[in-house]
Amino acid sequence: MPRAEITFTSPTKLKTRRFALLIAPINNTTGARRTWQRLIAGDCGITSTRHLGFEYSNLPSQVAGIVPIGPKASGGWTASEHVTATEIRQAALFAQYSLAASAEALEDAGLEGGKSLDPDMTGICLGSGIGNLSDLYETSVAYNEGKNYRKIHPLFVPRILINLGAGHISMRYGFRGPNHTATTACTTGAHSIGDAMRFVQFGDADVMLAGGAESCIHPVAIGGFARSRSLATDFNDAPEQSSRPFDRDRAGFVIGEGAAVLVLEEFEHAKRRGARIYAELVGYGCSADAHHLTAPRENGSGALEAMRKALKHAQIKPNSIDYINAHATSTALGDAAENAAIKSLMIEDGGVVKASDINVSSTKGAIGHLLGAAGAVEALFSVLAIDQGVMPPTLNLKNRTSDFDCNYAAREAQQRKIDVALTNSFGFGGTNASLCFRKV
Repeated sequence: MPRAEITFTSPTKLKTRRFALLIAPINNTTGARRTWQRLIAGDCGITSTRHLGFEYSNLPSQVAGIVPIGPKASGGWTASEHVTATEIRQAALFAQYSLAASAEALEDAGLEGGKSLDPDMTGICLGSGIGNLSDLYETSVAYNEGKNYRKIHPLFVPRILINLGAGHISMRYGFRGPNHTATTACTTGAHSIGDAMRFVQFGDADVMLAGGAESCIHPVAIGGFARSRSLATDFNDAPEQSSRPFDRDRAGFVIGEGAAVLVLEEFEHAKRRGARIYAELVGYGCSADAHHLTAPRENGSGALEAMRKALKHAQIKPNSIDYINAHATSTALGDAAENAAIKSLMIEDGGVVKASDINVSSTKGAIGHLLGAAGAVEALFSVLAIDQGVMPPTLNLKNRTSDFDCNYAAREAQQRKIDVALTNSFGFGGTNASLCFRKV
């Protein structure tokens, strides 16, 4: 029998397909615009978890970036304002956040309800790191107490599946294009956006909704990260000071929840319909540390490789980068490794002459670390930084050691011209991703 032959087209031959970035999300204050305005104003969304119950008061870390309960009009979350009664029953909280973020994304892009989109050429790329831990915990407890499988809800399995965030979006709007879910710890959101870019690049879709979602505020999740000594524990009585990227006194990250979704659209497709284009996604780089379960290499070599690959893909040199939105979660080792990588990229690769000319900030000081949603939220912030010419602040950066000598927009936003922005995401297992955006 003759053998089947498979041939491959190099991605470099497909670079005529450019990417318009349209926008939308939700995180720990609902709505993209409201969140951005609070961020630029220097507000902090991190609060105490003690009001959630005694089980939270016994944990070493008692702070989190919590989605506030309340009416949408005042910046709160009420599920019935965003999802139907059926979706509330069928969808876990992280998937509900995904639906809300997607609805806002489509509305902002002039595509409310998915109108005028070809369903076969419209897809979703959305993942989560943990998803909704409460469903797993509560079902396990109920089963253990009764030793009866009837204690398990008929929708238990669909509610815990990570791909159901993307699945519910496709079912709501009838999008039949690529339906893809990455779950790569804290790199999930960035991987989702980068993978969506490639679906468009290869002609599998004209429009992709891409991002990440997380609803992980639960004693088991916080306890687990606390046992691995990853969380901030020194500021339980001052939650707004607990996440302090690049600061001398940083001692762990602050867990957060929420979602963010971007609309990626093939450039000419967006132009034909007169869409508002916020920025262009021009580069995506991935790498692995191949080093440790939870810790990066101290020299940040994995992060550096991801950034270099993103710039190579974008065909942009380091001296063109105006702003870097850092992953920097407020951990001692992680922030130092990324800082070293950024300086290597920007100085050794010919970007700038001195470190003080490097513009980098971490928005986690304001909202905490949203795990699988972090990369998507920070991609959104990077795009808005380009669109509005504002470098978001790094909150709580009051004292620096000598190695931290870049411009971090400490505690206050900075007005500046931003034509090219880079955003980083790194996760447990040593997985790294970097996205490069450019002003149109």
